[in-house]
Amino acid sequence: MKKIYLLLLLPLALLVNSCSVKLNGASIPKDMKTITVLFFENNAPLVVPTLSQDFTEALKTRIRNQTSLNIITSDAHAVFEGRITGYDIRPVALQNNNNPSAGANRLTIKVNVKYTNNLDPKQSFEESFERYRDFPVGTTTFDIAQVQLIREINVMLVEDIFNRAFAQW
Repeated sequence: MKKIYLLLLLPLALLVNSCSVKLNGASIPKDMKTITVLFFENNAPLVVPTLSQDFTEALKTRIRNQTSLNIITSDAHAVFEGRITGYDIRPVALQNNNNPSAGANRLTIKVNVKYTNNLDPKQSFEESFERYRDFPVGTTTFDIAQVQLIREINVMLVEDIFNRAFAQW
């Protein structure tokens, strides 16, 4: 009976030994040690002065916190580059049929990202990523809400970009 259990456990032991599980979802090749994150210029029609810096730093912070990659300025194993192509505020919830007004607005940010994997060019991509947050009208001024909205949208965008580059499901 012991032999049967051992025979059943052997494949499981081999499977566990040959797989690596990463709790952060990142699947970074062992050979990849360095990455460059270039500054993301803001080319959106509506420009917020700090958006480029905030987004670029959010991406760097995610890489620092979730990987063991070293961020360097050139000759890296992988490179993130791109630009912010959209920053838009639109009404989304109209109220009062007699005198229509916005009950909520939507802030949308769009980023074009080019990821170059110099170790495995098949993993490289160039894509646009877009995320938004709705915010109520009249509870606070947009200037005050904007800082938090940008922070929340940047988190979502960085998550999407990070997963596209490093989460090979």
